[in-house]
Amino acid sequence: MSRVGKKPITLPTGVTVTINDKELEVKGPKGVLKTPVPEGVNFKMEDGALVAERDNEDTTALHGLARALANNAVVGVTEGFKKDLDLVGVGYKADVQGKKIVFALGYSHPVEYPLPEGIDAKAERLAAKASVNQYQLTLTLSGIDKQKLGQVAAELNRLRKPDAYKGKGLRYADRTYKLKPGKTGK
Repeated sequence: MSRVGKKPITLPTGVTVTINDKELEVKGPKGVLKTPVPEGVNFKMEDGALVAERDNEDTTALHGLARALANNAVVGVTEGFKKDLDLVGVGYKADVQGKKIVFALGYSHPVEYPLPEGIDAKAERLAAKASVNQYQLTLTLSGIDKQKLGQVAAELNRLRKPDAYKGKGLRYADRTYKLKPGKTGK
């Protein structure tokens, strides 16, 4: 029995859900999202809440998945999602110019990343850390689609992966990175 799939999704005021056989359409104050519904899983409204049900025991995993995707759509159209990336390293820069981000990441050329529709970015510089003599810039990505936001963050992280020895690069802000010791093995 799927524990996640059994939980009802309470709908906040201002959110409407249209249930089709292949997808859910969730409308809210921040926008509209469509979520696929796998075969064997059905959604229905009960007492102002959205409930996921499955046809048989073969679709247990899909039951939890469909409910989680629907919940992410409801949270996205009401609150939205955000993800923070830290740009750590001397000379590493990022500049948000409209719908694209221009990076200086130690390559011989600037790297331009066009932002997809529905994703916004904001860059702000933080003070230098005292222990590590490096400047830090925080890049905040926001949007209503959690999957698209995570994909954009992963693609940005791949532009300059964090160095294993000094930790320089584009890093997730909420992740702890373990650095390797240098040659001396201290």
